[in-house]
Amino acid sequence: MINIGKINKLNVVKQQGADVYLDDGTSGKVLLADRKLPANCKVGDSLDVFVYVDSEGHLAATAKKPLAEVDDIAWLKVVSLNYVGAFLDWGLPKDLLVPFSEQYHEMEVGRSYLVKVFLDDKNRIAATTKIDKVLSDESVDFEVGQKVSLIIADPSDLGIKAIINNSHWGMLYQNELYQPVRKGQKLDGYIKQIREDRKIDLSLHQPGYGKVVSLTDSIIAKLKANNGELKLSDKSPPEAIYATFGVSKKVFKQAIGALYKQQLITIDKSGIKLVG
Repeated sequence: MINIGKINKLNVVKQQGADVYLDDGTSGKVLLADRKLPANCKVGDSLDVFVYVDSEGHLAATAKKPLAEVDDIAWLKVVSLNYVGAFLDWGLPKDLLVPFSEQYHEMEVGRSYLVKVFLDDKNRIAATTKIDKVLSDESVDFEVGQKVSLIIADPSDLGIKAIINNSHWGMLYQNELYQPVRKGQKLDGYIKQIREDRKIDLSLHQPGYGKVVSLTDSIIAKLKANNGELKLSDKSPPEAIYATFGVSKKVFKQAIGALYKQQLITIDKSGIKLVG
């Protein structure tokens, strides 16, 4: 079954002049709008394509990859306006429509917005800025320590709100922000805590001892790549530690302490050295 607004793996079944047709075996032929096959692709091969409904209501496909698919939330820029709404650059030749009815406030050319991509009642792909109506702020099945995908949203008095896995709101508190972040930025994070009210607290670093174990592996790898020496120690400034490993000084000290106890490194004022 073909999923409109998603990347689909389809078979190249026919090439007639400039027209190329694809098929998944169940939904019928789909025209490749690019009108040419990618290099080294031929009839009989399979191809990853983005499928959409064209202006005539027919299924069409492109080998170009959009910046977001249906059900994704993305940070996209407005490139034009007209009487039906705003149009966003999403990496495809035909811009993505945000109808006026899906705008909280009138959108402006040149500005970027967080939007969710969806299918309307005619299977046309569109976007909405009204993401609150599709996001929950209460945990259903997340677990503490779980790795998740985040999109940075708006600042608050407590920290910065972030979107978890395109489906939920979470909070990054100020003391968890060891690096600068910007609205719309995508990065990995972790579920730090699920509060009694089911709200979700986040961290940019793996919580608990698992974070230390992961860092010790990184430190050993870095030492081996630098002839067994690093000019970092428990006396180094936090900025230098973060620039190298992306962690706080506290976590770094825990990690090198664990390595020292295992007699894998030595520590002095100038840095750390690999034993043996």
